[in-house]
Amino acid sequence: MRTITRMAVTLIAGMWLATPALAGSFFFSSGTPDGRLGALSQRPSAGGLETETADDFVLTQSTIITGATIVGLIPSGAPLSTIGNVEVEFYHVFPNDSVDPPSGNVPSRANSPADVEIDDATRDGSEGTLGLRRKRGERELLRSEHRGERHQQGPDNTTRGDGEASGEEVEIDIIFSPPVILLPDHYFFRPEAVLADGNFLYLSAPRPIVAPGTPFMGDLQAWIRNSDLAPDWLRIGTDIIGGATPPTFNMTFSLTGASLPRSRPGRENCHGKSVSTVAEQFGGLDAAASDLGFVGVDALQDALREFCQP
Repeated sequence: MRTITRMAVTLIAGMWLATPALAGSFFFSSGTPDGRLGALSQRPSAGGLETETADDFVLTQSTIITGATIVGLIPSGAPLSTIGNVEVEFYHVFPNDSVDPPSGNVPSRANSPADVEIDDATRDGSEGTLGLRRKRGERELLRSEHRGERHQQGPDNTTRGDGEASGEEVEIDIIFSPPVILLPDHYFFRPEAVLADGNFLYLSAPRPIVAPGTPFMGDLQAWIRNSDLAPDWLRIGTDIIGGATPPTFNMTFSLTGASLPRSRPGRENCHGKSVSTVAEQFGGLDAAASDLGFVGVDALQDALREFCQP
């Protein structure tokens, strides 16, 4: 985790993946980067541990999530091709999917991501379930005040960060193939990027969320862990940076897709309602399958049928 000094430049606008502006379409954004922090979020490599950074969002209806956008920092001068792969996971909020009571190795697990991810919602470019497009941001150089890669079990988890860093801002547009279907609930979103060389630093967004973001009640701060700390998590601001008045952070991401307002597993005719909803939203099942990224109507029907199993 690294803190990034704000520079007097224009923030990126219009970075989010586009979806049809139809009734029932879904869009969530935490906003644009605020220049305060970059958090390590990357797959394991020969040079370091896997490190996960997660931030939360809320679904008020069953939702088909088709894609996401994240904004991060790569080494200055590195080509976009240095971003070789991205993996995305979704988590429930602790204590779901977790050992409870927790280990006691961290100050708190209240409002953290769960111990383990939602298996059938994981998408990984190396497995062909995720596609990505890389774009350069408008800010070419950022400098950090602190880095926070070190996060460890208590009582010494307040490391204050790890010094300075610089790099170039990039946007990564992500397409889920197949899309992720989730019930109404409170979730954490965790993306990781693999670089050919150097670290990927996931950039923070304002907390509380401000325009052009999508504010919601119960917005939680960002959490982080490495594979030595797992299954526990630490709060980036409260636990790692610390201080008399610890800062708190959101991370910069968006999610797009379509809502399924009448559909929930175990309820009467869930599958029929799901099918009719997307057909209505997109002007037919063929259009729905195409716009939502399913390989044909049968794949869409199968996904909705699986979702509707109680």
